[in-house]
Amino acid sequence: MHDTVDKTWRHLDFFQHRALLHVRLPRVRCPEHGVRQVDVPWARPGSGFTLLFEALVCSFATVMPIAKVAAMTGEHDTRIWRVVEHHVTAARDQLRGTGVHRVGMEETSARKGQDYIGIFADLDARRVVFATEGRCAETVARFAADLATHGGDPAEVTDTSSDMSTAFISGIRAHLPNARMTFDRLHLAAKLSEAIDTVRRTEVTTRPELKHTRRLWLKNWANLSVTQRRELHHLIRPSAQPATARALRRREDFPAFYDQDPSYAPEYPRRWCYGAERSRLQPIKDFVILVEKHWEGIIAWHANHLSNGLLEGINSLIQAAKARTRGYRSKNKMITIVYLTAAKLQLPTLTHPEPAYMTSR
Repeated sequence: MHDTVDKTWRHLDFFQHRALLHVRLPRVRCPEHGVRQVDVPWARPGSGFTLLFEALVCSFATVMPIAKVAAMTGEHDTRIWRVVEHHVTAARDQLRGTGVHRVGMEETSARKGQDYIGIFADLDARRVVFATEGRCAETVARFAADLATHGGDPAEVTDTSSDMSTAFISGIRAHLPNARMTFDRLHLAAKLSEAIDTVRRTEVTTRPELKHTRRLWLKNWANLSVTQRRELHHLIRPSAQPATARALRRREDFPAFYDQDPSYAPEYPRRWCYGAERSRLQPIKDFVILVEKHWEGIIAWHANHLSNGLLEGINSLIQAAKARTRGYRSKNKMITIVYLTAAKLQLPTLTHPEPAYMTSR
């Protein structure tokens, strides 16, 4: 033994009182490595908190903002962030990428303006496996590299679900060579709704009764109130014959594609596009061009029934967390919250304060 040093760790509070653990800790002298401090079983090296206290912090951080956790524990939020980021990083390092075959990808807003982070989820395990800054093709390259780092193989990814952005398409083709792309039906429906609204905004110059009726045309009939249904029924009456009503009928017919038998699936959108091209509505014709350009990815839905519904749910959780905290200092901290809430990490708990990634050291 070389000498002893006095160390202090913050422990779980004793009732309403702050509890501190004071220990005179020995240091040993090694001929090869010099003087080294002895590790203790109740805390990780370099931390001023016990494992149980850090487990409490992680439990709180999954359900409330970090600033609130700091206020409850009486610690500076920087120290709380340091604890959370350590355990999230350590838990992610233990994740295995083997068995990841079907991947969904989506972007979510990090700040106002064109500032996003990309999220990649294992659609079978229903968890986030990777998050990174940006929404360009490079984000797919980073995902492929991270998957390989964790023992997975990008060549074993068989299916992807995404929107029709050029960035995702080019990234998938370059870095997930064996993946069959499926374009999310919700994004496709959103594009068709945009086409309807474009028709309405063009027609409103000659049909002033269409002003302030955007919600009536974009919501599904089942989601309209009785008053809204009555108003929409009046607008689409045969004597009025607005062009927006013709566009609406095209939108109501398109979702039937997803109800078709797979053997007939390609024929239905082909006939729908044939009629839409003759609608004399340019936004609808532009949508037909979009469908024809992404034909294979749209038809592929009938082979695997993939969608970004899981990622839309995760996105709502992330945006709710961001709203509670009024934003994050950096995108790295937002990515930490993404992993914390949606990656199903094996974080320490009060009953198991020392997870596998700590006991294996």
